[in-house]
Amino acid sequence: MSVSPLPESRPILSQMPSDPELERLSEVFKIFSDNSRLRIIAALLEKELCVYDLTQALGMTQSAVSHQLRLLRNAHLVKTRREGKSIFYSLDDDHVVTIMSQGLAHIRHTGR
Repeated sequence: MSVSPLPESRPILSQMPSDPELERLSEVFKIFSDNSRLRIIAALLEKELCVYDLTQALGMTQSAVSHQLRLLRNAHLVKTRREGKSIFYSLDDDHVVTIMSQGLAHIRHTGR
């Protein structure tokens, strides 16, 4: 027996994100699922930093920081600014700040 959607559920379905949008969102959340990347994002919440500053602040190797920054940059979560020979990293936009803030508020609220 097949169940058809209730008439009142059609507006809900028409407002849902598309499958390609949900796939892209899933990829963004995968980026947020790594502790090293979250630490880098948290450091960049404070101010823009170069790779050396991040290695010193987080106790990570240059190779590890560079690898994670590449993933964050490919996901459009961080951006770069060149000053002479130095490259500084910062959060790409306020959406990244909001995602981090909301995630932290949620875990602090739930106590988990």
